Amino acid sequence: MKIEDCFRIGSILKTKGLKGEIQMYVDFDGLDNIDFNAIFVEIAGKLIPFFVESVKYHQNGQAYIYLEDVDTIEKASPLVKKDVYLPNKLKPKKKKSDFTLKDLIDFTAVDENEGELGKITAIHEYPQQLIAAVTYKNCEVLFPLNEEIIVAIDIVKEIVTVDLPEGLLDIYLD
Repeated sequence: MKIEDCFRIGSILKTKGLKGEIQMYVDFDGLDNIDFNAIFVEIAGKLIPFFVESVKYHQNGQAYIYLEDVDTIEKASPLVKKDVYLPNKLKPKKKKSDFTLKDLIDFTAVDENEGELGKITAIHEYPQQLIAAVTYKNCEVLFPLNEEIIVAIDIVKEIVTVDLPEGLLDIYLD
């Protein structure tokens, strides 16, 4: 399993007790609604599968997990401070009504005049607006996400069509 085939759900904070229980920080909203029997832990750049015996969710985005074959503190300790993933097929689909501009990360930005700019790599949030970052011709290009610039968003094809102001790309490429 590759990281691209998964989505991050949190990270392991610490061990709890002597029987291998781990405390996980959950930063994925709605994890308690996903039915899963295994997790993937990133160790040395690889995703290692672990079968889940039990999960208890607590407030403040924390969960306590027992993993199969991790039954001592010695077996649980190497997992501390590691990221935890689930396969993309378990990721819940968002309803159109839940979609926000922050969900445009990994969408392909296409300018009406210049053509394909590349994938949106980040969305920066500022008090007045959201700014998208795209790597175009080996250069990071930033542009605002607002009604004047966004022409269309295709959620199925993951394409956002924009009409960038004349000269904006030249600022970055000169």
